[in-house]
Amino acid sequence: MGKETGFLELDRQDRSYADPKERLHHYKEFVIPHAEPALKAQASRCMNCGIPYCHNGCPVNNIIPDWNHLVYEGDWQNALEVLHSTNNFPEFTGRICPAPCEASCTLNIIDQPVTIKSIECAIVDKGWENGWIHPQVPAKRTGKTVAVVGSGPAGMAAAQQLARAGHSVTVFEKNDRAGGLLRYGIPDFKMEKHLINRRLVQMEAEGVSFRTSTEVGVHVSIESLKENFDAIVLSGGSEEPRRLEIPGAELPGVRLAMEFLTQQNKRVAGDDELRAAPRGTLTATGKHVIVIGGGDTGSDCVGTSNRQGAASVTQLEIMPKPPEKEDKALTWPDWPLKLRTSTSHEEGVARDWSVLTKRVVGENDVTGLECVRVEWVDGRMQEVAGSEFVLKADLILLAMGFIGPRKQGLLDQAGVELDGRGNVAANVIDYRTSDPQIFACGDMRRGQSLVVWAIREGRQAARAVDEALMGVSELPR
Repeated sequence: MGKETGFLELDRQDRSYADPKERLHHYKEFVIPHAEPALKAQASRCMNCGIPYCHNGCPVNNIIPDWNHLVYEGDWQNALEVLHSTNNFPEFTGRICPAPCEASCTLNIIDQPVTIKSIECAIVDKGWENGWIHPQVPAKRTGKTVAVVGSGPAGMAAAQQLARAGHSVTVFEKNDRAGGLLRYGIPDFKMEKHLINRRLVQMEAEGVSFRTSTEVGVHVSIESLKENFDAIVLSGGSEEPRRLEIPGAELPGVRLAMEFLTQQNKRVAGDDELRAAPRGTLTATGKHVIVIGGGDTGSDCVGTSNRQGAASVTQLEIMPKPPEKEDKALTWPDWPLKLRTSTSHEEGVARDWSVLTKRVVGENDVTGLECVRVEWVDGRMQEVAGSEFVLKADLILLAMGFIGPRKQGLLDQAGVELDGRGNVAANVIDYRTSDPQIFACGDMRRGQSLVVWAIREGRQAARAVDEALMGVSELPR
């Protein structure tokens, strides 16, 4: 423990943000990081608990007290080594993870958790700035080959770990660039894509090959992979969106959130309009936008709509409005249900809860959305009589989550067993599917989840594959 009284002397001070009026004019990150003295001070607040509950909240098993202590002492290089020992891509989690570790922090009992996420991000950013991060090329090759299907965080983590174990790894990605939802589902104002690109360069130097614009099940068959690779890892994510099953939902102005976000990310990447928008250009410019869904994807649609110059943005959620503060005695150290206001919300949006959509209004295109208020009684939803209302709308974005991996092509050909929710069935011990040559990890196995869970499962699946191929593995779980 660096400073025994740090948590008594100092309050939590997190990173700040550029003014909304300024940041709405661009798609770059707008977080203002702490200077080094402030980071050391915040790290000194870590209590180095005998039982570090932050570990309970962190899916990738980050050794948080250790690198907090090293930051406090100014030993950034060793802090980076400890951080990388459990997390391949802390610059991703340090930007887009909701930080369940902070919810589990002992200091969060009094609502002042350590700024774990900010410190994590600062460590890895300093590592890149100082040239401390290099490819880790294995001393010898095993002669074994592995195909990784999907290049999101689970696939990237699995591929990197397997390459470092000496295997020949090929990653197949159906999109034109690697990165999965990190690339096309996360707006650049939350995470710029050069962060992914430099990790891909590192992985290629370590021996990973990327085959983009190649969809397994369409351009190459599962049988071909089984013939040419010793093992296959399915890490294709949870991509089947939940649809809006109401009258009028077929109108052109009702679109999926991922379609909307992907187009904008492609524009930021420099793609022309035809390449970015195969179904036609989709923008919120000058439109009254309604976002259905109150989660992170919905929030990303809000921030993107405002940057595109929407006339108005409204976000609807079918569940009741959460409490402003959680009851710590009931929830800590678990992830609490409470009202969360994102930076995109702060940029301008009308939010409404306990709203059920009934009908999309319009003939040739969307002109409005008919809704009704609901109440929840004993966990069951009931419409409130006489509460119907209509919202003006030109564009309705569906951000209602995902119901599982796409079945067409890849999974239909693989023929692996699915669980009751439609995900690929595999346990967290060996990550093996019903086909002993095929493994599965990430959202494709567990359902839609967080980037930290994807990285954890990718790492653990890599160890399972390595052990299956070699009989023993030195990779960490």
